[in-house]
Amino acid sequence: MQEESGITAIAHIIQLSVAPVFLLTGIGTLLSVMTNRLGRVVDRTRVLKGMVVPGHVNPSTETELSILSRRARLVSIAITLCTITALLICGVIAILFLGNTLKVDIHGSVVLLFISAMATLFGGLVTFLIEVLTAAGRLNFDAD
Repeated sequence: MQEESGITAIAHIIQLSVAPVFLLTGIGTLLSVMTNRLGRVVDRTRVLKGMVVPGHVNPSTETELSILSRRARLVSIAITLCTITALLICGVIAILFLGNTLKVDIHGSVVLLFISAMATLFGGLVTFLIEVLTAAGRLNFDAD
């Protein structure tokens, strides 16, 4: 009977520790979207730089390259913040598992890591929103 209760306790610990993994799945999806956007910015930058004629300044190309540079920085910051979020959630998972296994009070650590994770996720999403708005602000559907 003792062994069965130990197995049940381990199963419960695993359930508690794995719950934040669903958050990791969402963050992974966000990172995939962000890296795809960064790739498109890089591709467009390469195309424009290939069109630049040395000694000839095209103001519209220079403006677009400047905007693409800003967008690349914004997406890179968003990716960094969301990656930090994923690392913090991994820390939450590890601490939950260790705390329950070792019967140590982990409440303060879990709260601090989780709040930090939500703050970095918030920052990453706000930065990504700014990048999307920057890209959308350059669209001109009325041009021929």
